[in-house]
Amino acid sequence: MMSTTTPRTAQEVVMTDKKQEAPSTKVLVVDDEPQIVRALRINLSVRGYEVITAGTGAAALRAAADKHPDVVILDLGLPDMDGIEVLAGLRGWTAAPVIVLSARTDSTDKVEALDAGADDYVTKPFGMDELLARLRAAVRRGATDTDATDPVVVTSSFTVDLSAKKVTRNGETVHLTPTEWGMLEMLVRNRGKLVGRRELLREVWGPSYATETHYLRVYLAQLRRKLEIDPSNPKHLLTEAGMGYRFQE
Repeated sequence: MMSTTTPRTAQEVVMTDKKQEAPSTKVLVVDDEPQIVRALRINLSVRGYEVITAGTGAAALRAAADKHPDVVILDLGLPDMDGIEVLAGLRGWTAAPVIVLSARTDSTDKVEALDAGADDYVTKPFGMDELLARLRAAVRRGATDTDATDPVVVTSSFTVDLSAKKVTRNGETVHLTPTEWGMLEMLVRNRGKLVGRRELLREVWGPSYATETHYLRVYLAQLRRKLEIDPSNPKHLLTEAGMGYRFQE
């Protein structure tokens, strides 16, 4: 027997979704594919986001300077310049989260984007629900970074006090070397984000160590032994194979 329930109209769907999500967040969408721009504009607008669009790198940089977006969704394959150049231009003056949206699936491209300052990387074709979830996560992280510069971060295994530069586990202080602390601090300050290997090496060891990836494996193993309940099955200090590392609360 067929259901006699009347399907919701498009307007009803929009109204329902808008009630569920109303973040009042300004999003800059940078892509030269009209169908993708249109899909993103519709899906973001009905959820209460203010959408700004740009089809070239130059237009994106102008829009970012004029409109000051809270989040940027950036395609790498732009007609006038590479998206990495746009990302570098943005990172010169804004800390707004940048989600890269690209058809490039090679891990080298992903690492390059993350090292250049991207907060996340989504490959085309993509699911709209996944992209929206990543966007919400980026907005939350941006708000956390703004509201709490030096927070106390609590996990199920240990606690990190960024202001006091102190780590405790089961109520006792965990003694870390300066290098171990530098690595942990970098990951915790970027919690939830994927931190590229080169970026981590440059920040903790210095520019001349950007290719010494074996340092990361050694020191991450030491941190896991000191902090994780099961170092062989870490829950908080995670490795993204071939790309970098992520701290997960």
